[in-house]
Amino acid sequence: MPALIWLWFWLKEDLHPEPKKAISLTFFFGMLMVPAAFVLEKALMKLELFFNPQIASISIFAIFGWAFIEEYLKYFAARQSAFKKPWFDEPVDALIYMITAALGFAALENILFIFQAGDKGMLSGFVAGNMRFIGATLLHILASSAVGIGLALGFFKKENPPAGPPAGGRAGGRKNVAWGLLAAVGLHALFNFFIIKNSAVGVLKVFSFLWLGIIILLLVFEKIKRLKK
Repeated sequence: MPALIWLWFWLKEDLHPEPKKAISLTFFFGMLMVPAAFVLEKALMKLELFFNPQIASISIFAIFGWAFIEEYLKYFAARQSAFKKPWFDEPVDALIYMITAALGFAALENILFIFQAGDKGMLSGFVAGNMRFIGATLLHILASSAVGIGLALGFFKKENPPAGPPAGGRAGGRKNVAWGLLAAVGLHALFNFFIIKNSAVGVLKVFSFLWLGIIILLLVFEKIKRLKK
């Protein structure tokens, strides 16, 4: 499964491995957010159709709305399962748990997508699986990493009390969450726009951008691992 391969890759980058229980819990919470996202995204579409019954295609409002729903839910999964726990004790943990929540979300999303494509034939399911590995899984990693980076950079802020602010453990508070979510939603919405546009050139550019983003993320990850108080 693509998400599990990516999870193994990111966990082996951690100098101080997290408890297996903590990782499993966050991954599971990420999966739980998929049905919640489905319900909220359906509700958003119904709301838009109510106010604009003549709409013929997916609007910019819906594209950004879907992106915000998914990015906030992934953050919520990491916050509830990890950021308020004692094992959240160093800046890089913000990235680790955000990526883990994102991969849990991507795992269930991929399974549902592949089964849907598989109804059209085994080849369609195989192609869909590879496309999800290359595209959507990378997107979830990158977008959630934007939130994780913001939280990690604010981990040692003086204004954070020992138990941490309610918005994000000890990881920088509401401003860091807000800026991280803004970047994550922007990345996600841009991906959605080009995929929905369905231009071969556009999709190729998006995939190239995602791989470039992963390379940059690896460099940032190394820097954050060495952050000191």
